[in-house]
Amino acid sequence: MDKLTQYLNTHPIDELHPSEIASLLKDMNEKHFDHAIQTIPKDLIADVALELPDRYFGDVVENFTPEEIAESLSEMESDDQTDFIQELEEHDDSKAKEVFDQLDKEDQEDILQLKQYEEDEAGAYMQVEVYAAKLDQKVEDVIKEFAELKRKGALESVNYLFVTDEDNHLRYGVGLDELLVFDFKKTLRENISENPEKYKPIIGHDHDDIRDIVKKFQEYDLNSMPIVDEYGYLLGRITSDDIYDVISEHATDQMYNLAGVNDDAEEDDDLLKAGKARAIWLGINLFTAVAASLVIGLFESTLQSYVALAVLMPIVASMGGNAGTQSLTVVVRQLALGDIAKHDAFRTIKKEVILSLANGLLFAIIIGIIAAIWFDKGMLGVVIALSMVINLLSAGFFGSMIPLLLKKMDIDPAIGSTVILTTITDIVGFFSFLGLATLILL
Repeated sequence: MDKLTQYLNTHPIDELHPSEIASLLKDMNEKHFDHAIQTIPKDLIADVALELPDRYFGDVVENFTPEEIAESLSEMESDDQTDFIQELEEHDDSKAKEVFDQLDKEDQEDILQLKQYEEDEAGAYMQVEVYAAKLDQKVEDVIKEFAELKRKGALESVNYLFVTDEDNHLRYGVGLDELLVFDFKKTLRENISENPEKYKPIIGHDHDDIRDIVKKFQEYDLNSMPIVDEYGYLLGRITSDDIYDVISEHATDQMYNLAGVNDDAEEDDDLLKAGKARAIWLGINLFTAVAASLVIGLFESTLQSYVALAVLMPIVASMGGNAGTQSLTVVVRQLALGDIAKHDAFRTIKKEVILSLANGLLFAIIIGIIAAIWFDKGMLGVVIALSMVINLLSAGFFGSMIPLLLKKMDIDPAIGSTVILTTITDIVGFFSFLGLATLILL
């Protein structure tokens, strides 16, 4: 008996969470996977499919009819419905149309509304299911209506009441804890009028960049944010769980970009697609490596005269590359978190240069002594020590400057940074080491 069946036999269905089922499914071998999928409660099919990595999505949806999928989909929030339909369209467009046709008209309209937004726009992440009270409603009526909707399961994760005028323009936002201390016999307008500035909501616009929305959530420690259009009409809301997903996706993208791989390609089972995405950056890296080798070729006679240089040369390049990567990673991450303001560029570069210089001096002394004793030549130790200082200094400078420059050009600071930096540290390291050797030792 497989793990999921055992779990279902010992736990009531209403205790299951889609993420728990997904975790169990991922641990199964292919033999038990298809059978285990059939035991998923029908109302959780779509939730489980979204919780699983993309490569499992097709295996799940192929085991259920469009009618079963649509029934499960109707239980989800509009933003999750849209995510599911878009992923299903990529997997099987004809089945996506069948599922879409099975949904009720309201769900179809919500999905079509959200699909019109670009991937990086706030509107693509909002859910349109939102309860908004009118200014002239009595508080007691609002609470009764709120409670009824909650009992029916029409609202989830409710902690904030949106208040609009008669034309659906968003006017205020009231936390549920604040609502409970209002005078229930008075209208919302009367209660709010005692301190209207207190209830001014932090809002986002549907065409705002989702990264700006993330910053607002972090800055104001929000649980949810109302989304309005250019005229101030309330369209929906974005909740903190959506923001967590966005943060996770962006962090993953950054890590992959720094390594020169593509997130979408790596999630796909298509080895050709993933291999092609990696090959592009490896090809670029090959040309940069040739450039570094050309620098070495300029000092061929020096290398022939001093074989010890060939032994020590990789140390200089490696230390420079690692020091530069440290600076690069710190700056890229701080840029992503919004910790570096526009006027902070000089301060950031200065900090990284000082740190790299300090480490350069420390390790220059260490490797200088080692090289001098190892090859019994004091001036060789001086050469590699000076080269170490120069390369680590340049590593700190370029490791901080490259992402800042890319950011200034509105390019993702992580894309290509590592390849550019490695090229610079290799060239500076080899040129300084072999150049100093030529001047001092020959």
